[in-house]
Amino acid sequence: MSQAIKQEDMERFKAEILTEIKTLFQNYFPAPYKRWLKTDEVRRLLKISGTTLLRLRRAGVLRYTRLGKIIYYDQDYVQQLFLNNLNEMQFE
Repeated sequence: MSQAIKQEDMERFKAEILTEIKTLFQNYFPAPYKRWLKTDEVRRLLKISGTTLLRLRRAGVLRYTRLGKIIYYDQDYVQQLFLNNLNEMQFE
C-alpha cells in the first residue's frame, strides 16, 4: 500500500526538525554566557574556515567590531543569524 506524502505533513516535519536543530544549537553555546566572541571562537562555533568568515564580513552578512587588531562578534547576533538562515532553508 503506497501513501502519498502531503505538503502539510512535510511542513510539520520541517518545523519539527527546525525546532530540534534550534534546541541543539542553543545548547551548543558555551556557558557561562559570553557576549563578545573573538574570530577563532566564531569559527569553531560555526565550524567554518577563516576564509569563509572573512567573506561573510566583507559581504556585510556578519557584523563585527574591531578594537585594534582584534575583531569581536556579538554572540546574540551570530546566533540569530544562524537561526534565521535555518528558517529560510528549503527542503526538497
